[in-house]
Amino acid sequence: MAMGGQQDDRRPMADINVTPLVDVMLVLLVIFMVTAPMMQQGVQVNLPKANTKAMTPQDEAVVVSVDKSGKVFINKDEVPAPELQNRLMVMFASREKKEVFLKADAGVPYGEVVRAMADIKGAGIERLGMVTEPAAK
Repeated sequence: MAMGGQQDDRRPMADINVTPLVDVMLVLLVIFMVTAPMMQQGVQVNLPKANTKAMTPQDEAVVVSVDKSGKVFINKDEVPAPELQNRLMVMFASREKKEVFLKADAGVPYGEVVRAMADIKGAGIERLGMVTEPAAK
C-alpha cells in the first residue's frame, strides 16, 4: 500500500524486446546464405536447359546422376547401371522421406534417362525431381 498518496509503479513490464531476436535471425540468415552454395551434391554434368522455375536439391536429398558416357552415380559414388535399383532400395529401406533428384547430361540418350527413372521408381521412391538449368533468354 502506498503511503502519502503516491502510487506504486513496480508493475511488471509487458513489452517484449525483439531487438536481440532480430539480431540473431540476421546472423543466421547470413550464415545460411554463405553456406548454401557449398552444399551441392552429385557429379558435375551438363544439364539440359528448360524454361521452368529453379529447383535445388535439399540437404539430405539423394542425387542420381547420369554423365554423358552413360555412367550412373548415386551422389558421388559410381554405381553399375544394373545395380541402381537394388542400391536405392537398400538406401531407402529405413528412410521416411523417399525423394531422389535425377541429373542427366544433355547428351545422354533418352532411353538411358528413362531406364534410370524406371529403376528409381522401381526402388519404391515416391518423389522424383528432374534437375535442369534455366534456359538463356
